[in-house]
Amino acid sequence: MKEHLTNPGDIYRELIANLRAAIPESVVPDFELQIKAELVSQIEVLKREKNAVILGHNYMEPVLFHTIPDYQGDSLELSRRAAETDADIIVFCGVHFMAETAKILNPTKKVLIPSLEAGCSLAEGIKPSDLLWLRQHYPHLPIVTYINSSAKVKALSDVCCTSGNVGQVIRWAQKYFATPSVIFLPDKYMAGNVAKDLAMNVYFPDKQDEPKSETEVTQSPTIIGWNARCYVHEQYTPEHIKAIRSDYPGAIVLAHPECPPEVVSLSDFSGSTSAMSKYVEQNGRDKKIALLTECSMADNLVANHPELNANLIRMCNLRCRYMHTITLEQTLAALTYEQYEVTIPEEIRRPAEVAVRRMIAIG
Repeated sequence: MKEHLTNPGDIYRELIANLRAAIPESVVPDFELQIKAELVSQIEVLKREKNAVILGHNYMEPVLFHTIPDYQGDSLELSRRAAETDADIIVFCGVHFMAETAKILNPTKKVLIPSLEAGCSLAEGIKPSDLLWLRQHYPHLPIVTYINSSAKVKALSDVCCTSGNVGQVIRWAQKYFATPSVIFLPDKYMAGNVAKDLAMNVYFPDKQDEPKSETEVTQSPTIIGWNARCYVHEQYTPEHIKAIRSDYPGAIVLAHPECPPEVVSLSDFSGSTSAMSKYVEQNGRDKKIALLTECSMADNLVANHPELNANLIRMCNLRCRYMHTITLEQTLAALTYEQYEVTIPEEIRRPAEVAVRRMIAIG
C-alpha cells in the first residue's frame, strides 16, 4: 500500500501540482481539479485513520483513478490485490460484482461499494436458475464463469475467469475435468471470440427449446455459451472500424473481447483492459491507436503517459453508466459512514471462493 500523508493541506497542494502535470486541461479543467483535490485530501486522511484500502478499476474517471486507489487494474489484478490485503476496510471503486469478489476472498473484512447503482448488464444477464438448468442438461461438463457475475452464480460454478485469462481457464477446465467441451457464461460475444481463438465450436442453448444433448456437444470441442452481453461493448460495430481506418490510415485498432466477434475479427489486437494498456504503452508513441472499450481507460492512459495523447483515438460516445456512478463524493461518504457494506451468506461465499481461487491460481 502506498504511503499516506496526514496533513490535508500538504496533500491538497501536492495533488494539485501532480494532477495538473499528469492530466491535460482538456480532460479535467482547473476548477474541477481543485474541487476534486479537496475531496481526495479528505479521503486520504480517512484511509489512514481507518486502515482502509481502495481498489480502482481501469474504467474509473481520471481524477479518482489517479489519486485515491492504492491499487489499479482490471478484474484479475484487483482480485489478486483483494486476496492479499491486510486492510480492515476494502473500498471497491468498481461495479458490484467486483466488490462481491473482494468479499468472497475476505470474509472477515468490511467491504464497501460507493454506489448501490453500480451494476453490470452481464451480471444481470445470468441467474442461478440458469446454471441449474445447464447442470440438468449437461451434468458432466464444467461451468466456467466470467468474473462479471453475481456471488450466487459463482457459487454454482466450477471456476471463474476474467477477460485476461479466459483461454487459459478453459484449457485448464478441459484438462482438469477430462472433457473436450465446457460451459462458459454469461458473455455471448466472449464465448464466440474465445471459441475462435481455441479452435472450438460454440453453441447457445435456448431454454424455450429442447437443447442439444451432452453426447452431441461433446462429439467435438464445444463451448456451450449464454446470451448475455455488455451493453457498452456490444454497441461497437464493423462500421466503427471502417470509419477509423478511413479517417486514420495506418491506425491500429484494439478491441475488448466483450465486443462482437465480427468486430474483434476486424481489429488488430484483442485483450483485457490491462493487456490493451500494455499494448498502448509499448506502441502508442509511434502509431495512432483506437481503443474499442470504455472511454475512461483512454483518459487514464493519457494521465499516466501524456505523450500518448496525440495518438489515442477515443470512442467517447460509449461510456458505462454503471462505472460512472462511482464518484469521489460517494467514495468519501462510503468511508465516512462505512456505508453500502457488501455481505454474502457463508453457504454462498464458500463455494464461490473455490471458483475464484482456482481462477487466481491459474493466473
